[in-house]
Amino acid sequence: MATLEKISAFAGKTFTVWVLIFAVIAYFLPQHFAWIGNYIVPLLGIVMFGMGLTLELSDFKEVFKKPLEVALGVIGHFVIMPLIAFLLAVGLNLPKDIAIGVILVGCCPSGTASNVMVFLARGNVALAVAIASVSTILAPIVTPLLILLFASKWVHVSVWSLFLSVVQVIIVPLLLGFIAKRFFGKQARAGAKAMPLVSVVAIVLIVAGVVAGSAEKIAQTALLVFAVVILHNLLGFIIGFFFARLCGMDLAKQKAVSMEVGMQNSGLGVALATAHFSPLAAVPNAIFSVWHNLSGSLLANIYSRMKDKKAVKPDANPAASQHV
Repeated sequence: MATLEKISAFAGKTFTVWVLIFAVIAYFLPQHFAWIGNYIVPLLGIVMFGMGLTLELSDFKEVFKKPLEVALGVIGHFVIMPLIAFLLAVGLNLPKDIAIGVILVGCCPSGTASNVMVFLARGNVALAVAIASVSTILAPIVTPLLILLFASKWVHVSVWSLFLSVVQVIIVPLLLGFIAKRFFGKQARAGAKAMPLVSVVAIVLIVAGVVAGSAEKIAQTALLVFAVVILHNLLGFIIGFFFARLCGMDLAKQKAVSMEVGMQNSGLGVALATAHFSPLAAVPNAIFSVWHNLSGSLLANIYSRMKDKKAVKPDANPAASQHV
């Protein structure tokens, strides 16, 4: 078990590298990875099940201790990223499917790796976990409504179908993981130690599958999609940071809100694009999956060097660090 924990920890630390390596391989050898596209939903379910295994009731204590700050973080997440996505889609006159894909990215809940990045950034992990957890739980209602609001300019949106998909992909496996932990504590705790490795493998496969399935379309739209994804992500980080500062939060909390706003659960975006829209709409989500882990790691390194006198020391060992 100790060896497995070490392998799991190594996989978690080198997560971005594996995503990049397999994304490149899948792009040049799509025939070997395209089959994974049929298993994106169950793979994402595995990731969310792992998140459920590591979820504690104490993760929500920040909601009750500092409800205003958590609410501001969640509101910031669900307002800033969808709005940036819509403005980019309209302002750059993006093709229909790419516009829908960018908006899907913007409307998803916080990314599953965001809590780890906040920890590496020496940010307020408790606040980050609370924002990520609340945004994930609200996703079945908020995400479909946001997609309806921002994407209906390009396509008909079925809120009910999207609601059912988000519940299936996110909430059900999350609840199953949480219930398994409550009723099978010892076994679940043992399993949770391997979950970073399992989650890394699952997310790498998801990214590889989407890249392989959309390799031709990525080749045709690569520069445009990369530029929009990078701009979307960086604007999310920057605006999230200054939004938190404007709300009077200290530096550690500014880092947390910045990461939670800028990083998205783009795996959910891939699942929704594939099930309800088009393969091309999945491309911005696939590229975002690769890019935000790279940019998040770089930003965490920059943030970790930033200090202020009022900053509170980050949590030593966040439960969130199990999430990938």
